[in-house]
Amino acid sequence: MYAFLRPFLFNTDPEKAHEITLSLLEKSQKFGMLGFLYGKQELTTECMGLTFTNPVGLAAGLDKNGEYIDALAALGFGYIEIGTITPKPQPGNEKPRLFRIKEAHAIINRMGFNNKGVDYLIEQVKRAKYQGILGINIGKNASTPVENALDDYIYCLERVYPYASYITVNISSPNTKNLRDLQSGDALTALLDGIKSRHSQLASQHQYYVPLVLKVAPDLEEDQIDYIAKELVRFDIDGLITTNTTLSRNGVEDYKISQEAGGLSGRPLSHRSTQVLEQFAERLPSSVALIGVGGIDNGQRAVKKIEAGADLIQLYSGLIYEGPELIQTCVEALDGYRLSQHSPSTL
Repeated sequence: MYAFLRPFLFNTDPEKAHEITLSLLEKSQKFGMLGFLYGKQELTTECMGLTFTNPVGLAAGLDKNGEYIDALAALGFGYIEIGTITPKPQPGNEKPRLFRIKEAHAIINRMGFNNKGVDYLIEQVKRAKYQGILGINIGKNASTPVENALDDYIYCLERVYPYASYITVNISSPNTKNLRDLQSGDALTALLDGIKSRHSQLASQHQYYVPLVLKVAPDLEEDQIDYIAKELVRFDIDGLITTNTTLSRNGVEDYKISQEAGGLSGRPLSHRSTQVLEQFAERLPSSVALIGVGGIDNGQRAVKKIEAGADLIQLYSGLIYEGPELIQTCVEALDGYRLSQHSPSTL
């Protein structure tokens, strides 16, 4: 079905095509078509104390407001991550802000955390029938000075805690001014200290534990990777998502559209995101879960993430180019890899 629709969608403004696709998915799900076409993909994986139907998830950004959870889950994902959400609604950056580089299977975006606010997202989560693993990705408002970012993260943390299977702290988008400054030095330490302190209080208050995950950029120097790894262990952070989009234009330099500002995702990001994943895997204990994302558009690239140290993977840009069939392709490839390692119970 997607192969039939893709030529039309790719001749439409990317952001409009995104909206059309989600609307069509929602309508198809209501008529029961998605379950018939795609169905459940089983490859049970244990991670962060959670049981995932399979290790292939949806990355944050595709459903920022949690409006399409049931439709997306029907495609066969092992888990869904929604957001990035901020305390207050915000429109994001001016349009156009989403660009395809079709020849390179790449996307540039400078969306800027456009979303309807955390309270709206919670209402959508309450309405959803989905009972699987749901990650909620939180960020700060563009109007909040970076030195006050902790306030925004705690505000969102407190509100999403009762509704999330795990919570992702996004400090790696290149499209919110100074956000990536939070990945380094004292700023990172103060942020993790404050978030983890409130997180511990919430766990006690609700009498159950929701894993906490950090999402980082691919544009990190080795000393930054060293520091982040140490702080993750120091503050008992449960997981790390590697990586967000890149400011690099390696692999797309020859395309005029590469001059557009924003984060690059898709196939050109595959090598660098996997490299960063490997570097973190070398530095972190197995108690810190690793989620590999970036440039996964076939089964082989999914396997490479697992070989590099990932426990789980996420898809985004690959879905745009390959369609929902990519989910099953990745699950089957990972199943084959698991069997080849003679350890069918875990990845």
